[in-house]
Amino acid sequence: MIVHTTHITLLGKLGEDRNPAAWDEFCDRYGELIRSFARRQGLQPSDCDDVLQEVLVALSRSMREFEYDPAKGKFRSYLKTITLRAVFRRFRQERRSGGQGPHGDPAAEPASDASADERWEDEWRQYHLRQAMQTIDTEFSDSDRAAFRLYALSGRGARETAETLGVSVDSVYQAKSRIMARLSAVIETQVRDEG
Repeated sequence: MIVHTTHITLLGKLGEDRNPAAWDEFCDRYGELIRSFARRQGLQPSDCDDVLQEVLVALSRSMREFEYDPAKGKFRSYLKTITLRAVFRRFRQERRSGGQGPHGDPAAEPASDASADERWEDEWRQYHLRQAMQTIDTEFSDSDRAAFRLYALSGRGARETAETLGVSVDSVYQAKSRIMARLSAVIETQVRDEG
């Protein structure tokens, strides 16, 4: 999906009454981040969907009065706090109902704050990479993307990648270099735009 509004503009639109397009865009941008984080905390897929819904409800309540002020903190920290609360609540609900905790262990607890912070930051980086890869998919040729995926992401050697794709080793190096530069620029823009 190509994002059409800036992060700050989107946050402003979430505060407007009855703006389903803004909420759809928010879910497109952040839904997988929230679900993936909940999974890494040990929740089942259906519980991850519940966490997403709870985060959306909490945000919808707070967004009417929300005014984004980067001096007060980053939106991602605010989103992390809301998401963590939803994950912890889900664990408590499961335990009260006699259900299984993370990884099938009814006594298990969600990760500690330090571990949860580390997991959130890792998910945030992965989120930005996934978003940036969508840009790469629209801007680079199939051949360049295949070379990049095999060489840079899958760890194959440059020569093996070149032979597999029927291109020169130099083409593999160039594809990696151009795509890495573009990924860095796209991610830098995303991070700057999110505030």
